[in-house]
Amino acid sequence: RRACPGRAPGRERRAMAGLPRTLAIFGAFAAVVGAAFYPIYFRPLLLPEEYKKEQSINRAGIVQEDIQPAGI
Repeated sequence: RRACPGRAPGRERRAMAGLPRTLAIFGAFAAVVGAAFYPIYFRPLLLPEEYKKEQSINRAGIVQEDIQPAGI
């Protein structure tokens, strides 16, 4: 294989060597974001009855009109 003019031999290999590391960093970031979103978004979707019961307990005694003005 002939080297391209203006490029050092082996430069392509060095650029590809960092690819697994970059993919691992982005993969770890995606895993952390997914782990953070699980209890916030996905768990209530998977267990709706449990969250409906919990919300009814948390909102007992609260009158929505006292908190939110009429017409909104």
